[in-house]
Order: sequence, then structure tokens, then C-alpha cells
Amino acid sequence: MTTTAQAFDTFISIIALTDAQKADVSGKRAKTEEYLRAAFPASSDVPLNRVVLIGSADRGTMIRPPKDIDVMAQFIDKDHAFEKYRYKSGDFLQRLRTALSANTQIAQIGARGQAVRLFYTAGPYVDIAPVFKWTGNGYALPAGDGTWMTTDPEAQATWLAGRKSTVGASLRPLIRLIKRWNDCHSRHFHSYHLEVAVASMFKTVGSNYREALQMFFEVAPSHLSVVDPAGHSGQLDDYLTWDKRQALVARLSSASDRAKMALAAETAGNHEEAKRLWALELGGDFPLG
Repeated sequence: MTTTAQAFDTFISIIALTDAQKADVSGKRAKTEEYLRAAFPASSDVPLNRVVLIGSADRGTMIRPPKDIDVMAQFIDKDHAFEKYRYKSGDFLQRLRTALSANTQIAQIGARGQAVRLFYTAGPYVDIAPVFKWTGNGYALPAGDGTWMTTDPEAQATWLAGRKSTVGASLRPLIRLIKRWNDCHSRHFHSYHLEVAVASMFKTVGSNYREALQMFFEVAPSHLSVVDPAGHSGQLDDYLTWDKRQALVARLSSASDRAKMALAAETAGNHEEAKRLWALELGGDFPLG
């Protein structure tokens, strides 16, 4: 029978993307750029500049199975064409959707508040965030109400990479573990809020993920209020109503209590019980053998 520490090492591999899944992510980003270059060539009034991975795929925090791939498509404000859409960002989203429908074989393409989504029959779908570079910092992204908001996913990724350098290489695996816990328990956290909360909370993370998880569960209720480190999205916990916040705090408290029992069982040499308790928090694919 494996130890609890060995079970965690195995589980971290189980929830990380496989090489094939990484290739799928990379391939879909490349195909998205191919589609967009065909639809918005250099001769267009808003030619495509570049397409880059953003979100958890770019930050190295995506877990298996991948559900969605976020890409940022930056367009060139050729001859001030952006002014045509300054107060009609929804029109630009629809133009993007229509152009992609005409230049791909993808059967289902949708437009929502801030992105255009490419639905695939297999694997993750792709969310395209169309942006224009502001004169100052950040990018203009459709806000969902016809206007534009400011975002900077590259600055967000740079911040997390800096935290990894400070906190240690175990930060990203820890974030992935907590993302799996969040998926197993009602997804109280929004993904990016979770990442920033975890990365802000720890000064260092070693190889003992069991202790780090218990510490997160215990301390997180007093560290839910964090701001976008890129300086654009404000308080990342604003989506939490009073009721949702109370539900999240209660779930964290319950997880902390169970994690303490798991740690005690491990210390006593009862790895079977420790792994059983961790599986209740981390899901049915946590190894018990």
C-alpha cells in the first residue's frame, strides 16, 4: 500500500494535463489563429495582429480534463477603425462570429458577453477574447454591455510567474489541487480568484501538499478579498454575495476539519484512513491503494 505522500504525488500527475491534451490545446490555439487570419487579413479594416494563449492554459494551472481554452486575439486599430465599435462592442463580437462561421468548418460558434466560443465535438472548446491595445496599459475587451473594459492577461501571467519564483515550484501543483477540490464541491470559487488568493496567501510552499492544503482551508476565509494584480479588474471576490460567501466559508471550514483528521491519521501511520479522508475532499479518482 502506498503512503499518503505517494498517493498525492500520483494524484498530482492524474490531474495534470497529458502530453496529448497539451498538444490539443496548442493545436487549437494555432487553428484559431489560422481561422482568424483568413477572416481578418492584412487588407481588412481591422487586421489580426496576434493570437496568444491566456488564462489557466497559459499560466500552467489548468487541470484535467480541460474544459475550455482561452485565447486573446489582438486586432490592429487600422485607420482608427476601433472608433466604429467604441460604443458597440457587441457588434464587433457578432462580426467576429459571422466571419469565423464563414471561414471554418466548425458547426457551432457562439458569441457571449466578452468572447466568441468555438464548440468542438471532442476536447475543450475555445473562447476567443477579441482585444485592441490601449494607448496606455492593458487591452480593450468587450464588457458585455456594448462598451469596453480594460484587461491585461499577460500582466496577470507575469504576476503569477513572479509569485512562483518567490513561493516555490510547488505553487502551481498546489493551485491545481485546490482547483480540483473546488470542482468537487460546488465550484464556489471563480478560477482566477482562486489562483490569486492561493498565490497571495503563501510565503512559501514545500513538498508537503497535505499540510499546505489544510493551511489553505483554514486561512482562506480571512483572505478571500484580493484584487486583480494587473490592476484592472478590481476586487476579484465581488461575485460572492453574502449567502455565497457564507457557503464558501462553511465548506472551507469543513474541509479544514477533515484535512486535520487526515493529517492526524497519517501521523499515526494509518495511511488507509488518511487517503480515505482526502478522497472525500479531492474526488473519487484520488488513489486509495
